[in-house]
Amino acid sequence: MYQCNLERMTDKITTFSQFGDAGHGGITRYTLSPEDILVRNEFIKRMEAIGATIEIDDVANVYATLAGTDPKAKRIVMGSHSDSVKNGGNYDGILGVMSAMEVLETVAEQDIPHKHPLTAMIWTNEEGSLYPPAMMVSGIVCYDYLPADIKGKFQLDNMLQSKSVLDKETTFGQALDSSGFKGDSAYRLSPEAYKCMFEIHIEQGPILEDAGNDIGVVDCVLGMFNYRLRFYGQTVHAGTFPMPKRRDALYAASQALCYLHDEIDKLGHSDLVYTTGEIECHPNVHTCVPDAVDFSIDVRHESAAVLEQVLAVVKSCAEKSWAGCRCDVEKMWNRDTVYWNDTLVSFVKEAAEESGVSHQVLHSGAGHDAQFVAYMIPTTMIFVQSKDGLSHCELEYSSPEQCTAGATVLLNAVLKADAE
Repeated sequence: MYQCNLERMTDKITTFSQFGDAGHGGITRYTLSPEDILVRNEFIKRMEAIGATIEIDDVANVYATLAGTDPKAKRIVMGSHSDSVKNGGNYDGILGVMSAMEVLETVAEQDIPHKHPLTAMIWTNEEGSLYPPAMMVSGIVCYDYLPADIKGKFQLDNMLQSKSVLDKETTFGQALDSSGFKGDSAYRLSPEAYKCMFEIHIEQGPILEDAGNDIGVVDCVLGMFNYRLRFYGQTVHAGTFPMPKRRDALYAASQALCYLHDEIDKLGHSDLVYTTGEIECHPNVHTCVPDAVDFSIDVRHESAAVLEQVLAVVKSCAEKSWAGCRCDVEKMWNRDTVYWNDTLVSFVKEAAEESGVSHQVLHSGAGHDAQFVAYMIPTTMIFVQSKDGLSHCELEYSSPEQCTAGATVLLNAVLKADAE
């Protein structure tokens, strides 16, 4: 078994954490920002230093490729994204880029024989933090292969018009044009040119740490749905209107939220997760009774049947009266469970076993670029343990040893795919 280099991986973690350093131990690195351009230039510099060929497609994805011995063989690609959320950590996304780099650096340093060209890749705008939606560019690249109920929002012209959440004016297309990283669509990831894809990512949860394992052999991305519940009452003066006559939309929403928790928990699915993470209240004035409140509910599980059970509970809220207020339930979006390629999953498991890295099989609750790629070419993922399960925050951490172990598993799994 081949081993990746701890010192080299540590250096990459240290170097890339400087690009977008927010001064509190983490980063803010929006896609195609000056900070993101620094990452891309560093990636290119290091990959050219080992003899890799650099290509950039029309939506700013960057590809670095080491040739294989078979000029007709399709490429094997590894990668993830370089952008972050605001005040995010030093591992989400970029670990997949650094691990892909480490694989190529190890192959070049040790002159490891391989038939297929090996490609390290940076995906553009996975987070959608500045230009929504999330996973924008993988949606664009994989557009023709996505299910009909997903692909609509990733139409290229529409995505180019996505506006910055900061200035509400600059579009993704404008940022792309001015980035210096708008290349040629001929270089896009495609089933004609690529055999399969691997993506390493931090777990973003506590399961591996709780079990004492360093690596997750990921078998799927969970199915999910996202709905909005909207409550309509009447605004009146907070100091003059009697309590029994009020139709308080916020009180109604709070009752419904407690109802959802109680009824969903009664279904008894311990591996089900659901979240209300966004609430809007109108008029949001301390002297006014709220007349309109809506909140999100995000539900995730592997089984479509379980999701249907939960959805029935969610929809039942529209049939009830909540403190005299009407409730409307609106679907925002959903996705089916995406299963990784069985052969690639087995390669990752075998590589972990043979490398002596502690591991277990687990699902991904979060979405990743790889889930869109899976509709186009065989794909799988590897997780690295996240300390305390923290992610999308500045406390996000995986040790250099765990990151290097992940890269080692990736390297040996890729070599198995190469030999297939």
